[in-house]
Amino acid sequence: MSNAFICLLGIGTVFVGLICIIILCKLMSLICGLMPEKKDTAKAAPAKKSAKAAPIANKQEIVAASCAAIAEELGTDAKNIRVVSFKKA
Repeated sequence: MSNAFICLLGIGTVFVGLICIIILCKLMSLICGLMPEKKDTAKAAPAKKSAKAAPIANKQEIVAASCAAIAEELGTDAKNIRVVSFKKA
């Protein structure tokens, strides 16, 4: 067998495999699109009753971890970082 034939056979096999993967993805997308969505009310996020944001849980731990990460990135000591404000986004 010639080298060109082996090359074409390999390239053809790859493209046939890729086309099969595309067809499978389209088929799975169609099947998933036809399934009805389950609405689980127990796992739904609770609605906010007021415009105020809930307080941040473990705020001191989050601030300490953030300061440590920033200090590591800057190559300095965490004692040199002063937190002025820390708000939930």
